[in-house]
Amino acid sequence: MPDEFEDLENMNLSARRENRAAAMQYIYMCEMNSREHTPEYLDEFLSRKPRERSFYAFAEELIAGVFAHKKSIDETVSKYAQNWALPRICKVDLSILRIAIFEMFHRDDIPAVVSINEAIELSKMFSGADSKRFINGVLDKIKESAPAKSSNKR
Repeated sequence: MPDEFEDLENMNLSARRENRAAAMQYIYMCEMNSREHTPEYLDEFLSRKPRERSFYAFAEELIAGVFAHKKSIDETVSKYAQNWALPRICKVDLSILRIAIFEMFHRDDIPAVVSINEAIELSKMFSGADSKRFINGVLDKIKESAPAKSSNKR
């Protein structure tokens, strides 16, 4: 993991991207440590972040959504990441995919192309050189099947 995995506030990211990165870190941390998402674990994680807790409200929404829909999100990853079983997918990439898929299927306020672009940017920051192509390919396939966005559903 690059050093900036810990030092997001010094990367001049937009607030939303910094929140997505924090959500990705937490989801990755749960996966790598075989820990369940709990309010206490999230509190501990956010207490170590450099900004006020209120800054991470969007990250908390993403985290809650990913864990609420994790089973269906993982089924979607399995369906569209052809020839890639979940355990074979890099855990950083899987965390990024989970956030993007949650946004694509459950956040009407975020266009699918934004979710895909943000996922690609996170992969450039935190993953290997080939990850952006893998993530883009999977998410482009998923975008075709994502439900049409309505203006008032969340």
